[in-house]
Amino acid sequence: FISVMEPSQRPRERLLDFGPAALSDAELLSVLLRTGRRGQGAVAESHRLLAEFGGLAGIARLDLRELLGQTGIGPAKAATVAAAFEVGQRLATLQALS
Repeated sequence: FISVMEPSQRPRERLLDFGPAALSDAELLSVLLRTGRRGQGAVAESHRLLAEFGGLAGIARLDLRELLGQTGIGPAKAATVAAAFEVGQRLATLQALS
């Protein structure tokens, strides 16, 4: 669990100290999720989702109903993850056009 991690090892603190490039995919996703579920922290939950759906690209392809169908992912977490991937997609589209 993040609460028992040393502060210097917590994903949000590492992001603030070293920038987002210093974090793994699971750590970045855990920052979006903010919390895990009973018995599983946010980083572990992120590892599970990445493994189950084949990485970030697989998660990005999920529609909102599929995200909501995941144990521990409620409306707030699903909306945050979907919004983050949409922002990334729009940025990629803009960069491809320029």
